[in-house]
Amino acid sequence: MGGSQVNQALVRLYFEVMDGLRDPVAAWAKLTGNSEVYRRARGGRRVPLDDGTAAELTAAAIVHTVAEHGAGRVAALSTSSLAGLVGGLGGAVLTEQPSAPEQMLGRGFRGPRGDDWATAAHVMLWGENNRLARSPDTPWVIAGRYKGQKVVAIGPHPTRLSDETLVVRPGTDGALAMAMGHVLLREFYLDRPAFAAHAMAHTDLPFLVGLRERGGAFVAGGGLGEPADGLSVYGGEAVEVLLPRFDDGPGVLRRGVPVVRDGERLATTVFDLLLAVYGVPREGLPGSWPEGYDDRSEPYTPAWQEALTGVPAARTVKIARELGTTAGRTGGRCVIVPGRLETSHADTAYRAMLALLVLAGCRDGWVRQGPANGVPLVPYLCLHACGEDGTNVGKWCWPLADGTLSGRSARSVLLEAIGEGLPMAPSPRVLAIPRPIYPLPPDVELLIGPDDRCDLAPPDAQLVADAVAKLAVERGTPVPAEAEPPAGGRMRLLLDHPWMHEYGEALPTYRPPGPGLPVKPTQLILTT
Repeated sequence: MGGSQVNQALVRLYFEVMDGLRDPVAAWAKLTGNSEVYRRARGGRRVPLDDGTAAELTAAAIVHTVAEHGAGRVAALSTSSLAGLVGGLGGAVLTEQPSAPEQMLGRGFRGPRGDDWATAAHVMLWGENNRLARSPDTPWVIAGRYKGQKVVAIGPHPTRLSDETLVVRPGTDGALAMAMGHVLLREFYLDRPAFAAHAMAHTDLPFLVGLRERGGAFVAGGGLGEPADGLSVYGGEAVEVLLPRFDDGPGVLRRGVPVVRDGERLATTVFDLLLAVYGVPREGLPGSWPEGYDDRSEPYTPAWQEALTGVPAARTVKIARELGTTAGRTGGRCVIVPGRLETSHADTAYRAMLALLVLAGCRDGWVRQGPANGVPLVPYLCLHACGEDGTNVGKWCWPLADGTLSGRSARSVLLEAIGEGLPMAPSPRVLAIPRPIYPLPPDVELLIGPDDRCDLAPPDAQLVADAVAKLAVERGTPVPAEAEPPAGGRMRLLLDHPWMHEYGEALPTYRPPGPGLPVKPTQLILTT
């Protein structure tokens, strides 16, 4: 007998049908015809079962589900031991990380493997990365440090696993990231064009964005889908644009951008808008600008962030310079390992962090936890486990929004997002989870997890993989191969979706910690 634990009703029914069939896949097919019997018994007694039989039962459920219902009906959280197998079969690998990497780096983004950390030149452990216990990837960080790798830890608690630590106040990581972006834009784009060629070829920075009149000035409208001749159209006509400022209540920023005329419409580039957002001044542009890194009154300078995060301005400038210099010299061998940012506006902080990688040419620098190319868990659970909450998501928009979200709930907006192409897993029939998640999605016929409310404790992943291969060969069932990720497109700083403009989050920004929506639509939108 091994260490596996199985729901008593499930194992009894499984052995009953196996007596007459001797075929695990056929037995599972027959068993699921009466699945309500053991599904009602979830949370009851679990009995021990040898590892081989537990793996066989799991494999039978997977093979039958893939053959009859498609691989997408088999799902696993990315931190489950079975996530690699499920992903290799073409199933849904669910991730609790935000969808910001897909938004900015493109669909199918995978990121580096753990062993790639050892070859990185600069690593940022950003957020709460469980500093009290070593994760399975910790040895790769240690191996990289032996090769001279610089490791910087950023979070609310100090850590010994780094060369340098920036202790930030909880919920203010986005402010630090915005100030670092200010330094990168000033010193590596304007002072010297260190990443200009990268930005022209691999980002949306040279693309034109239409402007529309609002409040005696202009606001960013939709992208025009065509690039300018360079990153900027600076040197001719200029207008004042209104930008969100969430650190100052309902305030707005008034800053200037150079423009060109596209017929009767004014347009500027994403790069010019980005400089305005980050507060990087240029001669002759209207609006209110910071006077330098030491200006505390204007976002997003190093001195401005110091009052929010507690990180000295000089250290912010130093870390940003190290990131830019190392990325330039090594061809982008810098990575960010994101931890938990447990605030209601964490998605904006992740986007500000990702912007640093985009600006420094580090496409593969965002480290995912567990198998990549997953489906975001948040929208999946929102539809299947969360009801209509009645929250008015329009109240979280910026002051100059058009009001298209006013009076609407998070659920209704999310349903619309799915209709517009948000990737979302169908309700699974086989689901592997590493920890309790309730209420459960409906229609789960086999729930693999750690506690008594699950049907089966997670069996050995290699035993399950061997059993899946054996049963698939015996039945002549082809096992789907893992799909290759789509070819990489341009990395994006502008997320050109109407809802992003409503929230004032089409470009990187900072929202302070505080009350917010449990599920905010801008967290979930993926644009093409």
